[in-house]
Amino acid sequence: MALGHETFEAQVSCEGGAPRMAEIRAPKAGATGPDWDVAAWRDGQGARWALMAGEIAEHAPPLSPTSFARQKAMIAARASSRVRAAATPAPATLRHEARAGDVALRLDAPLSGEFFKLATMRLSHRRFDGGRAEALPREVLVGVDATLVLPYDPRRDRVLLVEQFRSGPARRGSTNPWSLEPVAGIVDAGETPEQAGLREAREEAGLQFDALIPIFEGYPSPGSSTDHFHCFLALADLPREESWRGGLDEEHEDLRLHAVPFDRAMALAQTGEIDVIPMLAMMYWLAHHRARLRAEAGSDAA
Repeated sequence: MALGHETFEAQVSCEGGAPRMAEIRAPKAGATGPDWDVAAWRDGQGARWALMAGEIAEHAPPLSPTSFARQKAMIAARASSRVRAAATPAPATLRHEARAGDVALRLDAPLSGEFFKLATMRLSHRRFDGGRAEALPREVLVGVDATLVLPYDPRRDRVLLVEQFRSGPARRGSTNPWSLEPVAGIVDAGETPEQAGLREAREEAGLQFDALIPIFEGYPSPGSSTDHFHCFLALADLPREESWRGGLDEEHEDLRLHAVPFDRAMALAQTGEIDVIPMLAMMYWLAHHRARLRAEAGSDAA
C-alpha cells in the first residue's frame, strides 16, 4: 500500500475526532503513490513519517483535528530535523566517540506547547570515568533545523540586517526586544537547508540568489534546545541605501531591512546593538574572508 499525505492524515485524524498513532510501514516493492516509494523510504522519507506518528502518539490528551491541522507542518519539520541529524557525520577526533548504549532517554510527561515543544525527560549517559549518570531530570525545548543567510555585497561592502521584534528578549526583560539578525527561517519538511535559505531570502528580503556559500552549522544552545542552525553567506547586489519593509503578511512577519556598510555593522556588533550570537558569529566569519571575497568580486576598494 502506498501512503501519501492524504492517507497519513486520514489515519491520524479518526476515532472520536482525535488523531491517533498511525501504522507506518515501508511500502511494498512496486508500490506507487504521490509521495511514497521504496527509494523514498530508504532515503529517509519513511522515517520522517514514522517519527511524525511517534510525536503524535506522545501527546496527552490527544491532538484535536484542529490542533493537528495547525501543528502538522512543525511536526513534519521536527521529524525531518531528526532524520537529518541521524544522517549527518559527527566527527570525534577530540571529543568522545558516541557508541550504541551510551545515551538513553524517556519522556516523563507528554510533550507540551503549540509551535515548539517542551520535552520533560529522564536522561542517562556514559560518564568520562566509565560509569553512568542515571535518570537525570532534564527539560529540552524541541525546536527545528533553521537556515540563516547573511547577504553581502562585496562591491559596495554592505551587509543586509533584518530587524524584527523577538519574544525571547521581551520575556527576559530586555529594554529593547527588537533584534538585528540575518535572513532566517525554518527548514520545512522536504527541503534542504540551501533550498530553505533561497526561499527565505525571497520571502523576507525580496532577494533572488542562485547559490549560497556554506559558513558553518551547529547548535546555538545545546544545553537546553534541539535547535540546529545552517549558516550561509549570499553574494548580493544591495544598491538601496534606505531601509525597507519585508516579510510575508500571511506569516505575520513585521520586518525592516537595512543594507549597511560592513564597518558600521561591525561597530554595531562592538556596541552590543547586534546582540544575536549567530549573527555575530557570521559577521566575524565574514570579517575573516572579506578581503578575498572583495578581490574575487573585482571591488575597487579591495
